[in-house]
Amino acid sequence: MKTKKSMQAENTIPAGYTLDYVSGRQIKETKKELVRQRVVRALIHEYGFSPEDMELDFSIGGRKRVDVAIFHHGKEHAIENLGRAVICRQEPNTGKNAVRIRDFEQAAKDLDEIETIMREVDAVQYGLWTNGLEFFFVEKEQKRFETKCNPIGDWPLAEESVGTKEVISDAHTRVADNEMLKITFRRCHNFIHGNEGMPKDAAFWQFLYLIFCKMHDENLRAKQRQAWQRRFWAGPKEQFDAHGRKAIRARIEELFIEVKKQYKNIFRGNEEITLSDRALAFIVSELAKYDFTRTDVDAKGVAYQELVGVNLRGDRGQYFTPRGVVKLVIEMLDPKENETLLDPACGTGGFLVATLGHMLKKFREEQNTQAGNEDTTEFLNVHERLKEYAAAQLFGTDFDPFLIRAAQMNMVLAGDGRGHIYNVNSLEFPLGHLADLPSAKKEIPLGSVDIVATNPPFGSDIPITDKHILEQYELAHSWEPDGEGGFRNTGVLKGSVAPEILFIERCIKWLKPGKGRMGIVLPDGVLGNPAAEYIRWWVMRETQVLASVDLPVEAFIAEANVNILTSLLFLRRKDDQEKHREALGGAEEYPVFMAVADKVGFDRRGNKLYKRTPDGEEIVEPRQYTERIRIGGRFVERTLTRSEKIEDNDLPVIAEKYREFLHEHDGQTLVKKRSPSRINDRPQKKVASK
Repeated sequence: MKTKKSMQAENTIPAGYTLDYVSGRQIKETKKELVRQRVVRALIHEYGFSPEDMELDFSIGGRKRVDVAIFHHGKEHAIENLGRAVICRQEPNTGKNAVRIRDFEQAAKDLDEIETIMREVDAVQYGLWTNGLEFFFVEKEQKRFETKCNPIGDWPLAEESVGTKEVISDAHTRVADNEMLKITFRRCHNFIHGNEGMPKDAAFWQFLYLIFCKMHDENLRAKQRQAWQRRFWAGPKEQFDAHGRKAIRARIEELFIEVKKQYKNIFRGNEEITLSDRALAFIVSELAKYDFTRTDVDAKGVAYQELVGVNLRGDRGQYFTPRGVVKLVIEMLDPKENETLLDPACGTGGFLVATLGHMLKKFREEQNTQAGNEDTTEFLNVHERLKEYAAAQLFGTDFDPFLIRAAQMNMVLAGDGRGHIYNVNSLEFPLGHLADLPSAKKEIPLGSVDIVATNPPFGSDIPITDKHILEQYELAHSWEPDGEGGFRNTGVLKGSVAPEILFIERCIKWLKPGKGRMGIVLPDGVLGNPAAEYIRWWVMRETQVLASVDLPVEAFIAEANVNILTSLLFLRRKDDQEKHREALGGAEEYPVFMAVADKVGFDRRGNKLYKRTPDGEEIVEPRQYTERIRIGGRFVERTLTRSEKIEDNDLPVIAEKYREFLHEHDGQTLVKKRSPSRINDRPQKKVASK
C-alpha cells in the first residue's frame, strides 16, 4: 500500500530537474538538456518518431555516446538497428540579439563529431548536430571506396509516418512544434541580419515577404486541390549548390509577384526580394518544412510576436501585451460569431489573432474535431468559417503605419486572408486625415461595435496636447465635486491629458449602447489614485463594471520590458434609458467579479515558474494526449499519458472563475442601492498561488 509520502514523491520533482520526454524519468536540467528535450519533442511531434523507438545517451562503444538515438520502427535498441543519431550542445548565450548562423564549412569542426559516428556505425543513415539555434542535418552516402557525409536541408519524416493523402498536406510538410517554430523564425531573421549584413528592420521585412509567399502557396493548395503544384519548397540539396539556389529563387519570385497583386492593401507593388541566393535558399528551406495552415494559431502568433518584438523594442518605444494577458481578456469577453470586435490600438494585432484562436477552438468544439485530427472536409469547413468570421467581424486601427503592416501580416499568418486593419488615429476619430479614415468611418462608426479589446498607449510622458482632439472628450475637461457625491464638468479644457484617459472614453463611445462590452489594460493609477476619482465616477455613470483583474508587475516586465502595475477593466456600455433611470432614482449595486493575479507563469527575467510543494519540489501531474500519427501509410490514433510540470499561472484560473461567476449570476442584474463613486472599493475575489 502506498503511503501519502510516497504518493507525494511520485507527483513531485526536485528543483533543478526536469522530466525526460522519452522515458518520463527525472533528469537533471542543464542547458544542454533543455536543448535535447526541445529536439526530442520536435522529433516526436513534427517528424513522427515514436518515443518507443528512441533512446537517450546510447553507447556506441567505449566512451562514445549518441545524445538521441533513433532506431528503426519496432526494432530492438541495438547498434545494428540505429538509423539516425543526434548530437546536442547547449545553446549559445545570445539573449534576444541576432547572431551569425554558420554554414556547414564554418561548422566543420563541430560536425566532425557526428560525421565520425556516422562513418563508424554502418546502420546510421542520417545525423543531426545542434546547439538549439543551429541545426546541421547530414545524410550518409556510401561509395565503393569512401563514405561521404553530405549536408541536407532537413531530415525526411519517420519512415512509418509517410504515405497517406487522406488530408490536404504534403508528405514533406508537418505541423510545427510551438517552441521549434519560434526558433525557426529566430534562425531565419538571424541569418538575414547576421549573415547578409542587413539592418534588423530590413531583415524583418524580407523575412515577412517570404512568409507571405509561403502562405500564398498554401492557400492555393486549398483552392486548387489535386491540380495544385507546390512552389514554396527546397530540395534536400538545392540550397547547397548554385544551380539549386537559382531554381529556388525563380519559384519564389514568381510567387511574390502574385502576392503583391493579391494583397494590394498591404504591398505598394515596388517591393523586392533583395536577399542573396544563399540566404533565400536557407530561409525557404527552413520554412518549407512546415504546414503553416495546420499549425496552431497561437504557436504562429507567439513566434511572430517574438520576431516583431526584436525589431520594435527599444527602437520605437512600442511594447506588446503579453500573450497570457491577451488570452485572458479574450476568454473573459468570449466573443460570439455574430459580434464585431475592435482593437483601436491594435499594434501588431495580438488581440485580433487571439480572437481568431478563440473562435477556431469554438468551431472545432461545435464540429467535435481536434487540431491535427481533422480530415480534409472538416479542416476546410472550419477554416473557411474562420475566414468568413474574420472578414465580417474583426477590426483593428493604429496610428503607426509600420504596425499596421505588421498587424496585417500577422492576421494573414493566422489564417485571415484580408484583415480590416486601418491606419487611423483612434483618438481623433471620426475626424482626421489618414488614408484609411473613410473606410473606418463606414465600417466601424462610433456606437456600432459589440466588443472592444485593447491595450492603449499610456503614460504621462506621451500626453495628448492637440486642442483639436481634446475638444472631443468630456474627460479632457476639468471636473469638480458637485456636493452630492458626484462630479460636474467645469467646461474648462485641459492643456494636456494622458492618452489612456481619452482611450477609455473613446472605447466606450465606440460600443453599442446597452450591449457593447470592452476589456482594456490600464495603469493602476486610473483605478486607485484619488486625483482620478472623477474618471471613475464618469466611467460608472456611463457603464456597468463587469470585472476588474489586478496584474502583477511580472506580467509586463519580462515580455514588454515595462515596469508598471496594471489592471484589466471590463465594462458594458449603458444605454440612454439606463442612465436616465439612474439619474432619477439613484444607482443600484450589482455583482462585480474582481480578482488579483499573483503569478503569470514566469518571473521578472522571463524564467518559467512551476507549482511547488512547501519543500520547494516542483509538482507534476499526469496528462492525457490523443495523438494521430501515420504508421504504415494510414492514420492511427493513440492516447498517451505523460507527467508534466504544472505552470504557476493564475490567469487561466481567473478565466475559469469568471465563467463560474457568470453562470452563478445568470439573469441577476441589480441588487441594493449604492453610490457609484468608485471602481476599486468592492470586495475582491483573490486568485493566488499557494
